[in-house]
Amino acid sequence: MGRTARWKPEVRASHYAKNMSEEMTLAVDCGGGGIKASVLDSRGTLTASPVRTPTPYPLPPELLVKTTQDLAAQLPAATRVTMGMPGMLRHGVVITTPHYITRDGPRSRILPELVEQWANFDMGRALEAALGMPTLVLNDAEVAGAGVITGTGLEMIVTLGTGLGNAVFDSGVLAPHVEVSQGFVRWGLTYDDYIGEHERLRLGDAHWSRRVRRVIDGLRPMYVWDRLYLGGGNSKRVTAMNRAKLGDDVVIVPNDAGIIGGVRAWTL
Repeated sequence: MGRTARWKPEVRASHYAKNMSEEMTLAVDCGGGGIKASVLDSRGTLTASPVRTPTPYPLPPELLVKTTQDLAAQLPAATRVTMGMPGMLRHGVVITTPHYITRDGPRSRILPELVEQWANFDMGRALEAALGMPTLVLNDAEVAGAGVITGTGLEMIVTLGTGLGNAVFDSGVLAPHVEVSQGFVRWGLTYDDYIGEHERLRLGDAHWSRRVRRVIDGLRPMYVWDRLYLGGGNSKRVTAMNRAKLGDDVVIVPNDAGIIGGVRAWTL
């Protein structure tokens, strides 16, 4: 039998809603240092405390699928899956993923065999086959943004963690992804290099926070957002002095947006 065409997310959601009393979403947030998951009801409320595991390296695609299966086994039953993962993804297919092609994680040696395995890997189809549920796979910042945007005007989210993540929404509609993290800032450093976790640990929070503020000041005239959300695990580490200078158009949001956004992401 030939491969069937993949359903569009909105079609999948409506189809399954007719057959389940309530849609339950397994939300998986994949980062450079850890992978966490939980199950949310149709209102976006957690039905269980998130479970987490360190990101295993080296990480071929099949191992990420298996890791997701292991996390799902520790959680209540779900009817669909939302995964957010770092990198450039189009329609659930991985174009590039910067961390998962390395031997030991971010900033370690790139393995050519992993570059080949991840290129054009259909993570959406692989998860559907492994978990037997409809899936939606997006960039992790896109899922986090879905959890915090108001749906009014041009809204952008920048996540601070192992590196930098980003997503843009126009009146609640997700814009085509631009991988800002791989752009160059200065001294030949990418945004990932410049304000990633490695530099925060090297510089200390005060100096690193000034870099974050410099990056926001540089992005503002490029995107001219109505509101910028600053999320990710390191957003809380921006010092109070620098936080006060970010501007009234910048809002710092909790790190759980990458899980909470798993429900709303299906409506984007």
